Amino acid sequence: MDKGRFSLLVLEPGEIYFEDFSACLIPSDTTTNNYDLKKQQGRLRMCSKSLVFDPHDLNKPLVKIPLKECTILEQFKGKAKFLNKSKNVLSVSSKLYIEMLEGNIIEPYKFCGFARFLFLLNYANIMDCLPRITQLQRASTLPAGEQADMIATIVHSRQARVHFDPLWLDLYEKVIMETQADKVTPLVLNPGRILLSSVRLFFQPYNNIETYPVLKINLSSIKQIIKRRFLLRHIGLEIYSSENNTTPYIYFAFRSPADRDSLYDNLLMQSDLKLCKIEQDVMTLQWQNGYVSNYDYLLYINSLADRTINDLTQYPVFPWVVADYKSKTLDLDNPQTYRDLSKPIGALNEDRLQKLMERYEEMSFPKFIYGSHYSTPAFVLFYLVRLYPHYVLCLQNGRFDHPDRMFNSCEDVYRNCLTNMSDFKELIPEFYNIEQGGEFLVNSMGINLGVRFDGSKVGDVQLPRWANSPKHFIKTLRDALESEYVSEHLHLWIDLIFGFKQRGDAAEEAKNLFYYLCYEGSVDLDSIGDLNKRRALEVQIMEFGQIPKQLFKVPHPQRKVKTQLLEIPHAIADTAEVNEDSPNSWKGITSLHLESSFSTHKDSVSALLITDDDQQIMSVGYDGKLKVFSISQKRQVRSANIGNMPLSSIIRLPNTNVVAIGSFDNNVVLYDLDFGKIIQTVIAHEDSVTCLAWGNKSKLLASGSSDCTVKIWKSFFRSNVIKPMQCLQSQLDHSSQLTCLCFNPENNYLATATDDGEIYIWTILTNSLYKKFVVHRGPVKSISFSPDGQKLVSCGTDKVFQVVDIDTGMPLYTKTLSSVLVSLKWQNFMLLLGSADGIIYIWDIVEVKLLYQEKAHNGAINVVDISSEQSFIVTGGEDHAIKVWKPV
Repeated sequence: MDKGRFSLLVLEPGEIYFEDFSACLIPSDTTTNNYDLKKQQGRLRMCSKSLVFDPHDLNKPLVKIPLKECTILEQFKGKAKFLNKSKNVLSVSSKLYIEMLEGNIIEPYKFCGFARFLFLLNYANIMDCLPRITQLQRASTLPAGEQADMIATIVHSRQARVHFDPLWLDLYEKVIMETQADKVTPLVLNPGRILLSSVRLFFQPYNNIETYPVLKINLSSIKQIIKRRFLLRHIGLEIYSSENNTTPYIYFAFRSPADRDSLYDNLLMQSDLKLCKIEQDVMTLQWQNGYVSNYDYLLYINSLADRTINDLTQYPVFPWVVADYKSKTLDLDNPQTYRDLSKPIGALNEDRLQKLMERYEEMSFPKFIYGSHYSTPAFVLFYLVRLYPHYVLCLQNGRFDHPDRMFNSCEDVYRNCLTNMSDFKELIPEFYNIEQGGEFLVNSMGINLGVRFDGSKVGDVQLPRWANSPKHFIKTLRDALESEYVSEHLHLWIDLIFGFKQRGDAAEEAKNLFYYLCYEGSVDLDSIGDLNKRRALEVQIMEFGQIPKQLFKVPHPQRKVKTQLLEIPHAIADTAEVNEDSPNSWKGITSLHLESSFSTHKDSVSALLITDDDQQIMSVGYDGKLKVFSISQKRQVRSANIGNMPLSSIIRLPNTNVVAIGSFDNNVVLYDLDFGKIIQTVIAHEDSVTCLAWGNKSKLLASGSSDCTVKIWKSFFRSNVIKPMQCLQSQLDHSSQLTCLCFNPENNYLATATDDGEIYIWTILTNSLYKKFVVHRGPVKSISFSPDGQKLVSCGTDKVFQVVDIDTGMPLYTKTLSSVLVSLKWQNFMLLLGSADGIIYIWDIVEVKLLYQEKAHNGAINVVDISSEQSFIVTGGEDHAIKVWKPV
């Protein structure tokens, strides 16, 4: 500990420290002969519920005198020769006092009986100090709620007399606003004044406990500003700065949501502020793609749900993952090694759950299954007692827990969480933090935590037999957290803690119900007029634990462990050495090189495709023409007149040289490239054919039309002739005209989109509707499945592109761009988007970031495609041009 032993942690949780005075403590047994030996120089600290004497001699204990235990608080009226007739002496008699940190050793506090104390004030005038002390002493005699209100009034009165020192400001620094708030650290509130200037944020505490008289944060160093709940009220604000800042993070609690929001809004308006904001949908998609680890994703969603290390009532919560703490070795490839993540910790033991449910059925409203929570301040410090013993002493009134109830053995704790009728706690991030290396498991400070029933001293935590050291234990748990099994099932636990199974019918069905005060919105503290009732509820909220803010209202998507996306980085590394036009070139793109351009269409290019061998481009347009271009020769090699009406789409049938073309004259046209002729024209719809898609595995052709239908055509005969009566398999009806469609890679689903913004997912085997989304405000212009077939990206006239998880319907990522989006293509990590004003956007959709954008056409980019090796891209536009691009 620091030489200065006094800290706010020696006070009661939430107690306010006001000021201190240079003083000399004169014990009651002091005489003229032993005065020089007995007297203790130090600081007398005036706090809202106690007086604390902090002696300069570290071998002497801090003496804490609870004001509510004081029987005498007055100016000394007696006579003593050693006082030299000084009247500047405070006389205190108390039924109880507490000695702490004697010899600067962290150990349980000593509670002592009646005593008298004399404090000779060296500089302060007792007639100035005594009224303030006696006012606080009167407050201590009131019921808890009224006491808190009176102390708050005293704090407010003192704050009103303190002004921000303008000398802290630079010459040209402009004051934006001032407000009051409490600086929040675990178990501690320290009130002060906040001043926002044009270049800095200041916090000036009303006492001298902080390291600096004023905390200063340069606005340019602030990286994140997060609104928080505090005691279920939306009054918190947490600010993160660059790591080299003297104040890397600070957490404030305000008087009201309006005060908090005022500072937040004013901060965002400052030009020096450059936030590094990571949006929820970006992180979720990155996690699902395997770009973000399970550990980092859990830290992120904890923060998003108002969990922070600065607030023990809302400390980050992590799951028990490993269920085997007995074996000599741990097999992370064995599913039996892991806990069932689909169930809350209280439901893992069926026998215990049955007893809990019997009690639940007999309860009156409001019912709950678990009377204890999975995360409370006491549970957090249960794990961290060896690392933060002073926090435990603060929370537990100067005492450690009974030695046999402490965190002594990982195996015992997990077994207790499965069997005890009141123990349902989950874990904390420290169990998976490799950088800390399990330091919380070791009693490195040599603290006397007591002796257990069997006579053994409480020392380091006993690890499972499969762990040979704390570092190995943490590394193994982290490996388990990042394992394939956990990656495939973690979304189920997220549903319980942060998602749709957190409350309501889904929570009841999942056996995931806690006491009603744990939930946000269960009580409005601001509306409770009875101060004592409000205070009692605040204490209950702190002690019972708080459910995280609900982040997800639909099932959370599963992480795709063995997807093509996860293999991309390796593929990139392998190809980069041999191919300068590898996908890696796109990741480092600085500009686009126009390799070639073709402008032989007489009207807008409506559709194009690159052949499988990357040698040719086929296109159709509103001029009714089919064009074929040679990429190597950079010239047109074929042109065919398909009809007099615009052509909308083109599909090449596999293992043939036949293409299917959609036309505005209601027809699907089959054209044989070998013989250069139309081999069949089929009247497929009652209105224009707007889109076509081919299912490689299912051998099905889908056609969409302005007649609001999609038709599914069976496999063709060898002659590649469509016989409508025999080949038409089904018709899918929609409420408006079709704009685009596509099969997923496995051909399990067909996605269709319409002019009114609706997207349908159809199950091909049964021709039934699987899901329906409305994600755009206006026509959907293009859609595509992800390479793994589990996600769907769409774009539309509302300038939005969105990635949706197929299974859950949850939007994974939504981005609004500056112009209407009319085309897209998703291949491996690359997502191309073409806009109505001719801009092409190139996204890395695994890392979820824009790689490059460029004005590529005059007018809309109606279609985009990527070569099979990702060595080049092709765009077709409203300006009649087809362009081939390579990265630079």
